Amino acid sequence: MTAAVHVGGAGPDIVLLHGLGSRWQIFTPLIGALEQHYRVHAFDLPGFGAQPYQPSLRPGIAGLADWVSAQLQTRGILSPHIVGSSMGAAIALELARRGIAGSVTAFAPIGFWNAAERRWCVGVLSVLRIAARALPRMLGLTLHTRAGRALLLFPLFGRPTHVDPQAAIADLAALAVSDGFTAARATFRTQHTIPAADDVPTTIAWGRRDLVLPARTQSRRARRVWGSAHHVLLERCGHLPFSDAPERCVALILATHPPTTK
Repeated sequence: MTAAVHVGGAGPDIVLLHGLGSRWQIFTPLIGALEQHYRVHAFDLPGFGAQPYQPSLRPGIAGLADWVSAQLQTRGILSPHIVGSSMGAAIALELARRGIAGSVTAFAPIGFWNAAERRWCVGVLSVLRIAARALPRMLGLTLHTRAGRALLLFPLFGRPTHVDPQAAIADLAALAVSDGFTAARATFRTQHTIPAADDVPTTIAWGRRDLVLPARTQSRRARRVWGSAHHVLLERCGHLPFSDAPERCVALILATHPPTTK
């Protein structure tokens, strides 16, 4: 059975948080390199991956940030660097606001949208979930072809044909069965921009080919609110840049939180 948390490597603590409907394995292209510098803690959030859904948990960014904070306290992890993707990136920013994160690298955080962009984001992920639930065998066969990956994965990746087919199949299967999807998605309607934590070193990165949270408008809003952060646009990258440009993603993380610091 797949574990709900991955821990490996040695050095300063770094925490990886995935997005809506995803799982910790989305960071697999980065983990080996990160473990050369850090003690890596990659969590499945409640209701996603192998982590059971917790109906008593407050849904949305605030409640998930509560859960992550409790996990860090239980594990004795103090002021870690937190890397987040999409929903997980917003959780990372919220933990920075609370003074829990020592530093943050946020890839395409939610919340810097307008109403139309929010509906588009939710719509894209919901359609993928419906397809993954209704047609798992057909999607599996299709994803084993370059043309199929280009067709099915282009909203998420800048270079969809570079995605490992087995990883894509497993990711869509996790999306199909994620018990926390509906509750978390419902909170997006009221999820607003998270106020800046100017005293926390932060990098906010967007893929120029992101079709889920388009960088052109949302990165501009992020720059206005988080003016003290380092803002980056990743060429040839999509919403999930980790297989598009793993070396570039690792370099951003290392630059934001040099591994010699604790």
